[in-house]
Amino acid sequence: MSNQPILQVNHLSKNFDGNGVLKDVTFSLNEGEVIVVVGPSGCGKSTLLRCVNGLERPDSGEILLDGARIDDAADLVRVRRQVGMVFQSYDLFPHMDVLANLTLGPVKALKRPRAEVEAEAERALARVDLADKLHALPRQLSGGQKQRVALVRAMLMRPRLLLLDEITAALDPEMVREVLNVVLDLARDGMTMLIVTHEMRFAEAVADRVLFLEGGSVLESAPPKAFFHHPQTDRARRFLDTFEFDAVKQRVE
Repeated sequence: MSNQPILQVNHLSKNFDGNGVLKDVTFSLNEGEVIVVVGPSGCGKSTLLRCVNGLERPDSGEILLDGARIDDAADLVRVRRQVGMVFQSYDLFPHMDVLANLTLGPVKALKRPRAEVEAEAERALARVDLADKLHALPRQLSGGQKQRVALVRAMLMRPRLLLLDEITAALDPEMVREVLNVVLDLARDGMTMLIVTHEMRFAEAVADRVLFLEGGSVLESAPPKAFFHHPQTDRARRFLDTFEFDAVKQRVE
């Protein structure tokens, strides 16, 4: 394992229409580490991931992938090959079956042999309990099944770093566990991940470190046990109290 972080974010700032969405954000992510980003809606979590993946261009600061700065369009080719991203919207091609959705990227972008990729795809689907969905169309899948396919598709690109942006936000509660179990397995396998989520119990279980964002700034950065049980700021305590209240309310209802 290299001593150099896979990802370094230094003094990153991003504005939309004059509003500071990210303000002087700095952190690093090491190989095999999982960082979970939490915070209230609108605090900049998704924008942070989109900057790391090159979907948004920062106004100031820098992002380094394996020590090399991401500066221009030429660098984005390298980013696309090393950084996988899964959104809450699945983004599967509706006219292609599951196998075709999974093999398109590795075959076209990575120039890998189709037979090799198809065999790997079948093994991966079996691992996430979707072996019988190999030739199903996306419309024939539940939300949880679509999201598991999206995760497999990202992994078949063999990324160094995986970004997950609220991947359970559009799912029914029963489907959430299906998807989160897959992510926990990836963490156990040593996948390097940067995760945005509102699932606090999952965050505590999967994270090596938690970043708490408020108003575009990092207010706290701590191991999960310290953050969830002994937050250092009043704002973080109020944020966590909201989720505790919601959990009690659900049990009463």
